[in-house]
Amino acid sequence: MLPTDRPAAPSRPRAGHTFLAGLAIAGLLVPEAVAYAAIAGVPPAHALVAALVGLLVYPFIGTSRFATLSVTSSAAAIFASVVAAEGTGGAFALVGVTGGLFIVAALARADFLAAFVSRPVLRGFAWALAVTIVVKQLPGLTGVPAQGTHTPGLLWDWLGGLGNAQGLTAALGCGALALWLALQRAQARHAWVQPSVLVLALGIALSAALPLAAHGVVLVGPVTLQGLQWGWPRLDWDHWVRAAQVAPALMMILFAESWGSARSLALQAGDRVHARREMLALGAANIGSSLLQGLPVGAGFSASSANYEAGGHSRWTGLVAAAAIALALGLAQGALALVPQPVLCAVVIGILSHKLGPRPLWATLRWNGDAWMALAAAAGVLVLGVLFGMLLAVGLSLLLALRRFAQPAASELGRLPGTHDFVALKLHPQAQRTPGVLVLRPDEPLFFANAEAMAHIVATHAGAQGVRAVVLSVESSDDMDVTTLEALQELQAHLARRGLALLLARIKDHPRAALQRAGLTHIPLFWSVDDAVGAAQAMAIPEQSTQP
Repeated sequence: MLPTDRPAAPSRPRAGHTFLAGLAIAGLLVPEAVAYAAIAGVPPAHALVAALVGLLVYPFIGTSRFATLSVTSSAAAIFASVVAAEGTGGAFALVGVTGGLFIVAALARADFLAAFVSRPVLRGFAWALAVTIVVKQLPGLTGVPAQGTHTPGLLWDWLGGLGNAQGLTAALGCGALALWLALQRAQARHAWVQPSVLVLALGIALSAALPLAAHGVVLVGPVTLQGLQWGWPRLDWDHWVRAAQVAPALMMILFAESWGSARSLALQAGDRVHARREMLALGAANIGSSLLQGLPVGAGFSASSANYEAGGHSRWTGLVAAAAIALALGLAQGALALVPQPVLCAVVIGILSHKLGPRPLWATLRWNGDAWMALAAAAGVLVLGVLFGMLLAVGLSLLLALRRFAQPAASELGRLPGTHDFVALKLHPQAQRTPGVLVLRPDEPLFFANAEAMAHIVATHAGAQGVRAVVLSVESSDDMDVTTLEALQELQAHLARRGLALLLARIKDHPRAALQRAGLTHIPLFWSVDDAVGAAQAMAIPEQSTQP
């Protein structure tokens, strides 16, 4: 059964606050949807319908009061890369398959998958993605034609063509960007200031008053939902197979981003959110978006935090925002068609400007030794492209997890003087070894990838002179698989042939039950290391044992 309890709000949200917050979110999402559609390389309708589906679905399934499902910059960039490789049909198929995987993962209680995308890798991926998107906006911002499959080549081509920039386009784009940045600073003092809305409104006003198109300025063009069709894309089986190959990586990226946003805001508000319910919401929203030919959706931090700051302390804020977006589509289609492309590119760059700073990467480099993973993920996106960069980022995260869990390592424990506590000797030089008893603690949980290697390490250390018994502290293992059980059986038999005893300490209920089911009842089990060491000291170990 999936959890059904909802987060308890500290206070009952007022209807007025919900309404105003919904309008504020709509004011943010409409320009973002138009901008992200440009990133994805599709008409704005595909992003707007995705935002509508996300806003309508989430309140009925999700558990966060602040999470806002809409198109994100990362989702749009990944979608664009799939469009380039498989066409729009393959990209819409990817959205549907990703949604289906979310549903399957929720029902299978696989919400732990988010943990396999490490934060250093996610930071490197997000930074390089922001750089990639910004670089792709530079030709439209300045009117400089540029070609390039990957970011470095595109940037080099753009720099080489700056002398041929279209004057009016470049002036509009650079002016709009400068205005957006100024308004962003003003927003810190006046919350009502919405940089994207104001800049786009000014661009529409200029386009209506002046013949910009006649002077070479490209406009967004008609925004309509009439071209959208209900149903799955009609594709060959091979296209669905390729979509299924990419979907797990996209699912993990979307969930890591969405779950991080929902959990962060929930912690600030003192709420509870449930990962499996969030997966269900993401799955239903992405399936619905795919059926309407929409882009992938997730709970981006910018929209979710804007909901939080606007006072939208109710899950129903999304419904108000959806109604406002639908109204805007009905009344402002003509206005949206007048948006100059350089102004739109300026808005995209402005929205992503806060992600361009290298501070998160530098902090990661300063904190830990696995920071090279962040640099590798960033380099993968910049050199290989968004799609392969995403696959590389997820692959690196999985590699890091497997490397950490599968790399066998054990710490020798000693007793702190005057206590019953056993700690690592390498970290606590004052701790003392117990004569005749070797106490080892695996640094990672025991499972099929490291159990046999760990048994070899224990057997090697047990060869030290004077060792009569080995105490293995296995508190890091919540369960034991067949490989681990057989490795322990073989280790016990090996030590017994050498006249040594094997004892297990700090063993939890599940691995204890697994040992009993496997018939390994001849291995003594203890709740504490102190008890195990005491029993080992009292044991009379025969010279030769015939135990199997």
